[in-house]
Amino acid sequence: MTHTPHGDHLIAGEKIRSETRFSSAPAEGQAHEFSVGNPELVAQACAAAHAAFEEFSATTREERATLLDAIADEIEARADAITAIGSAETGLPTARLQGERGRTTGQLRLFADHIRKGDYLDRRHDVALPDRQPLPRPDLRMMQRPIGPVAVFGASNFPLAFSVAGGDTAAALAAGCPVVAKGHSAHPGTGEVVADAVVAAISRCGLNPGIFSLVQGGKRDVGEALVTDPRIKAVGFTGSLGGGRALYNLCASRPEPIPFFGELGSVNPMFVLPEAASARGDQIGQGWAASLTMGAGQFCTNPGIAVVIDGADADAFANAAKEALAGAAPQVMLTDGMAEAYRSGAARVGAGKGVRSLVTTTCEARQASPYLFEVSAEDWLENHDLAEEVFGPLGLIIRVRDAMQMEKVSRSFGGQLTTTLQMDDGDTVLARSLLPVLERMAGRVLANGFPTGVEVADSMVHGGPYPASTNFGATSVGTLSIRRFLRPVCYQNLPEALLPEDLH
Repeated sequence: MTHTPHGDHLIAGEKIRSETRFSSAPAEGQAHEFSVGNPELVAQACAAAHAAFEEFSATTREERATLLDAIADEIEARADAITAIGSAETGLPTARLQGERGRTTGQLRLFADHIRKGDYLDRRHDVALPDRQPLPRPDLRMMQRPIGPVAVFGASNFPLAFSVAGGDTAAALAAGCPVVAKGHSAHPGTGEVVADAVVAAISRCGLNPGIFSLVQGGKRDVGEALVTDPRIKAVGFTGSLGGGRALYNLCASRPEPIPFFGELGSVNPMFVLPEAASARGDQIGQGWAASLTMGAGQFCTNPGIAVVIDGADADAFANAAKEALAGAAPQVMLTDGMAEAYRSGAARVGAGKGVRSLVTTTCEARQASPYLFEVSAEDWLENHDLAEEVFGPLGLIIRVRDAMQMEKVSRSFGGQLTTTLQMDDGDTVLARSLLPVLERMAGRVLANGFPTGVEVADSMVHGGPYPASTNFGATSVGTLSIRRFLRPVCYQNLPEALLPEDLH
């Protein structure tokens, strides 16, 4: 199946064309014209979501689960079209797009199963105690209820799993919240095909079309209008620190502030402990290089920094990583802007005090090749700029004197999505001393693995302290992410006939 984009917005099931158009910038193949979003269209979509909320929030868990399954089915029915246009727009290989599509449909079905079980409702009941002294206790029942219409911003680096029908949309719809999605201009055609699938599923299930809208990318005023519309009650965002922080500030400054769940990326430090470095430092270096270059380094869990105790074992680790990275082929980055930012970031790191270059390269247009640098712990601790994320296949090795300095370096990091311990049995004492620091640092702590590749599961946490995300208690991956779009409601002495069905 092929897809020729219609280029329209999808507002409550209707195709709407803007007079102003923009041209896509695919990595290869033909460019297409798409409608430019504007605040008026945002208001129209938000009004439809608001009007649909009460009806949608009253649907049964089975009705919403059926919708999620139907969206997955409709996406799979468009599999070839999604892969073709997604690969052309982003430069991602076919296998990557196919895998990401499977993750996208898988998490939709995971949420369907999750809400069918009902555990997420966290239902509680304190029975009335009319004879209790000195005061009787009323009948109290509590459960989670949907928060209202949710704004979802499509991510640049995951055109399926974190975009129009990605994890944020799946969680919001599962909770009973309508979604207004802002498409990303890096892959508007991919977003359009997926949005068509969502609209088809909603129609198939006979639900109010206002529960989903797609406004295609526009200027900054589109995002600002979306997060400040009084009918939007929460925001899901995956993107840059600067853009996310600006939207977060807008959400906080509204007359009615709303939660902004921003996942803003991190450098995901990896600590190579001495026994592991001695036993298999070269293997760890090779594995690290593979993780750094996966997807041209365009994963928010990319382990950009490795911390290792200086000496012969550190040399073996660094040499193995250097050899692997030097032989890596160039890869296409998602956008011209990302490629330029990658080149600028590499230049910034390379110019840092005490930074030594191990692998240098020349990156042209949207092509990215790896960089590898190293620095002493002393120079690292004096230069906070080195802790800023470089989005791409760039690695930085921090050489520390000893275990004590490794712990000092660990305390210098800001909030992270992940952190990793490379360790053997003889490293347990050092690992135990580092663990309290790492727990405070990151949302996910790994041992003897690499953080690229986020399992979509009940136990997954994809979030962390700021600046990794704007809400340390939330995750954007896994079934716990539904809690972002729910709030607890207590029902006191309500007659059985008035209670929600899930509390009967």
